[in-house]
Amino acid sequence: MINFLHSYHPISILVSFGFINIRYYGLFIALGTLAAMAVVLILAKHQQIKQEFILDIAFWLLIWGVIGARLYYVFLELPFYLNNPLNIFKIWNGGLAIHGAIIAGVLVIYWFCKKHQQNFWQLSAIIVISVPLAQAIGRWGNYFNQELFGKPTNLAWSIPIDLINRPWQYLAFSYFHPTFLYESIGNLIIFIILLVLYFALFKGNNLTANKYKLCVMGYLIMYSILRFFLEFLRIDSTPIILNLRFPQFISLLIFFFAGFYLIYVKKNTKKLTKL
Repeated sequence: MINFLHSYHPISILVSFGFINIRYYGLFIALGTLAAMAVVLILAKHQQIKQEFILDIAFWLLIWGVIGARLYYVFLELPFYLNNPLNIFKIWNGGLAIHGAIIAGVLVIYWFCKKHQQNFWQLSAIIVISVPLAQAIGRWGNYFNQELFGKPTNLAWSIPIDLINRPWQYLAFSYFHPTFLYESIGNLIIFIILLVLYFALFKGNNLTANKYKLCVMGYLIMYSILRFFLEFLRIDSTPIILNLRFPQFISLLIFFFAGFYLIYVKKNTKKLTKL
């Protein structure tokens, strides 16, 4: 069983300075953000994009990414937050949804590129490659918050969950699937695949819009597959649509959108080549 810094006692607080608490959740979000930022700066240099431009958009992506992720999560748990509106602002207790961050991120990138006359797909590609790395690191915050775990299990890598954090249906169980770990590993694999794909596509100065689109859609497809199957293990509350958990439903929509878009791009490219 995985008991590292966990046991049956939630220790979401890393260190305290008087009334100021620094939590593991925030620490791992920050570490994930910094790691992603480092990757984006390296890829931006390779794409000959100015560092100042990346730092500017990173500021807005961070702010609106958190807002988008939080609003999306609040929507999923709307009945609870309608009864406890002040809890909307307590993001240190967890509650950020990646789909909300993706939506907000796309809007920010589009707005920024429009404003500064930059290539939307080029910027999206180098940013999206770093996203799964940030997710892989940030997911460890869920471990220390004892949240977003999976169904009960006795597997060697199961994690203990304190009684207060278990859903009422599972009060009799002690150990659960570490779905945070599964997603963390999955995202790390996606990051490596995207990085290899990027350097395979962009050898030399052969830059085309379709290659950027392949990177972006590749992430959307791979993460949607990962998230769709992980949802079968998760037991946190979420709306159900067509017998699917809401994140599964959204993942399916994104998967088909990205897949069909790639097919559309490929067909149009062939048509243009024949002209």
